[in-house]
Amino acid sequence: MEKNNNLPFSSFNSLTLFTGLCLSLSPSGQLLAADSTENTSGETLVVEAQTPSLYAPTRSADPKFSRPIADTTRTVTVVSEQVMKDQGVTNLTDALKNVPGVGAFFAGENGNSTTGDAIYMRGADTSNSIYVDGIRDIGSVSRDTFNTEQVEVIKGPSGSDYGRSAPTGSINMISKQPRLDSGIDASASAGSAWFRRGTLDINQAIGETSAVRLNLMGEKTHDAGRDKVKNERYGVAPSAAFGLGTENRLYLNYLHVTQHNTPDGGIPTIGLPGYSAPNAATSALNHSGKVATSNFYGTDSDYDDSTTDTVTMRFEHDLSDTTTIRNTTRWSRVKQDYLMTAVMGGASNITQPNPDDVGTWTWSRLANTKDISNKILTNQTNLTSTFYTGAIGHDVSTGVEFTRETQTNYGVYPLTPPAVNIYHPNSDISIGGLNRSGANANGQTDTFGVYAFDTLQISQDFELNGGIRLDNYQTKYDSASLCGGTGRGAIACPTGVAKNTPLTTVDTSTSGNLVNWKAGALYHLTDNGNLYVNYAVSQQPPGGSNFTLAQSGTGSSANRTDFKPQKAKTSELGTKWELMDKRLLLTAALFRTDIENEVEQNDDGSYSQYGKKRVEGYEISLAGNITPDWQVIGGYTQQRASVREGANTAQDGTSALPYTPEHAFTLWSQYQATDAIAVGAGARYVGSMHRGSDGAVGTPSYTEGYWVADAKVGYRINRNLDLQLNVYNLFDTDYVASINKSGYRYHPGEPRTFLLTANIHF
Repeated sequence: MEKNNNLPFSSFNSLTLFTGLCLSLSPSGQLLAADSTENTSGETLVVEAQTPSLYAPTRSADPKFSRPIADTTRTVTVVSEQVMKDQGVTNLTDALKNVPGVGAFFAGENGNSTTGDAIYMRGADTSNSIYVDGIRDIGSVSRDTFNTEQVEVIKGPSGSDYGRSAPTGSINMISKQPRLDSGIDASASAGSAWFRRGTLDINQAIGETSAVRLNLMGEKTHDAGRDKVKNERYGVAPSAAFGLGTENRLYLNYLHVTQHNTPDGGIPTIGLPGYSAPNAATSALNHSGKVATSNFYGTDSDYDDSTTDTVTMRFEHDLSDTTTIRNTTRWSRVKQDYLMTAVMGGASNITQPNPDDVGTWTWSRLANTKDISNKILTNQTNLTSTFYTGAIGHDVSTGVEFTRETQTNYGVYPLTPPAVNIYHPNSDISIGGLNRSGANANGQTDTFGVYAFDTLQISQDFELNGGIRLDNYQTKYDSASLCGGTGRGAIACPTGVAKNTPLTTVDTSTSGNLVNWKAGALYHLTDNGNLYVNYAVSQQPPGGSNFTLAQSGTGSSANRTDFKPQKAKTSELGTKWELMDKRLLLTAALFRTDIENEVEQNDDGSYSQYGKKRVEGYEISLAGNITPDWQVIGGYTQQRASVREGANTAQDGTSALPYTPEHAFTLWSQYQATDAIAVGAGARYVGSMHRGSDGAVGTPSYTEGYWVADAKVGYRINRNLDLQLNVYNLFDTDYVASINKSGYRYHPGEPRTFLLTANIHF
């Protein structure tokens, strides 16, 4: 057995030290120390209520998590609206920079480039486990935060909470809701590269129990570090609430976001550490230097358009002071189509008009296309209740969910962009737009789920919790291909059938039952700190992440209908402490996740599910106020992600899982220096990462670690107006933000930029 197979639990001394430190700092610990000293003052102790920290929400907005975050036996990080405002955050990917080890590190494959919030967490793709108000949000789009109250990141398997999900965590965006007050918040921002953004948040009480709210957003920007990469988005989110403060409450919400962006296919990895020319004939690339990070290798035809429409109705009824039932109905549709041109860097893709002049060489380009529509219709009922059976207290959350999710991938005729100069790309060309071919792919998953969670208060200091979720799912999938083509996957046209006629190649379905569960225990060491353990099992069936199925019997696809669901088992040992009059939450946890039923090749060339992966490590985080004027949020994680059984997936041949930094750190701190002036600063570190293996020759097998620093200064002019200046990448660090699977291309990190924002309050 390898020495570090037991990494998390070999770190027990670190967790013990953290716990001991928190004990010494806690009020209870100080009082225990004071017990040995005679108290002769005779003064009366007066306890005053403390204002909660805007950086550390005390509870999750999801009723499935009924306990305070400090007493939840999971690693939970909440990025509040105040944090996002102070940092000038406008989208989900940037908000997640406050969570160590979570980010968009993977740029996709050459035939399937990623767009939007392509998030990796603890060694696994988490893009299919993004939720809005506890309901899955499907689509590869960038999610704006103009209508977001907070972002909740739950690490570890979430199958017991949400059904099929990624094995290592989930992300839940909480929408803004009407309140029983009236006010207007607006912002106008301008920054580097013609960045322009405006938001408006109007909340108006109507009578004593009703209110309406309207959130608006408009943004136009040019990527500061990239030529011709532009983004444009607009959003509107009206909502209404009735019966606020009464036992019957009705919420109506609508969200519309439209985006018109230029997709960024990245730049060649020539000149990066680890790069070498694909063959001897192209060896001049080994010393030709990096390409300019501003280079754009796409065309004038490249675009990325998307439209999101979401309608939600939620009704809440208090059956008693301790029991509430909620019913939520949602319909949502995300439509996206794009054309993204990306370079191909293999030896066969290089032409050499002048072999002695690298400046004349060209690379071929590949047109990545997508024309897709995702829809979800769901009805969810949840019941929460607190009660006693004898001396044992119960905090129960139970419910039932009906969901239909559909996806249509419209087939389009292929496009062939011309080659592009490696060092002096010309994008001033048009290659046309997308034309549907009729070779569509359709997927649909119907799910019926029922769950129940309970926290048992055994004594004042000791709690047990557990829960189970049962899902019955049915997935149907069909796809067609154009006959008469060439290359991989081409099919011949039957007699009498014209070339480029769509022919159904897959028509299959699968169904089954999923059992996901979790169990934990928590012991309060003091009034301010606890120690907890947790174990959870989560599953994701074939087609669970992308509605795509493959025929049974042969092939390496994990979506084969005869394959079992992927299973993740996670154990966690941790401690949480509320310090500084419970304004500051400190957490530390050791974790281990074992992922089973990974597809691997047998000796005879067939495939089966004997593969196993493991992600283990520890995480430390803090959020809240050190003093009333000093706010912080941050964390550090060390994680080792590796293949336990099966073929290695990293390009360098090691067992490490790609796109997972072993070390990651993030910290943001803000201090109210005077009544008018606030200053903030932050830094984040992303360690070196392995990339995936696909046989590419000469390309970098890893990315280097990097530090990035940000800063802010705010000035309050009066109670209605304040200004803030944010500077990002303060020291103009050059780094690799993400790299594609082949290693031919990467996305450089954004250079130093600034953003000036005027915030208006009435």
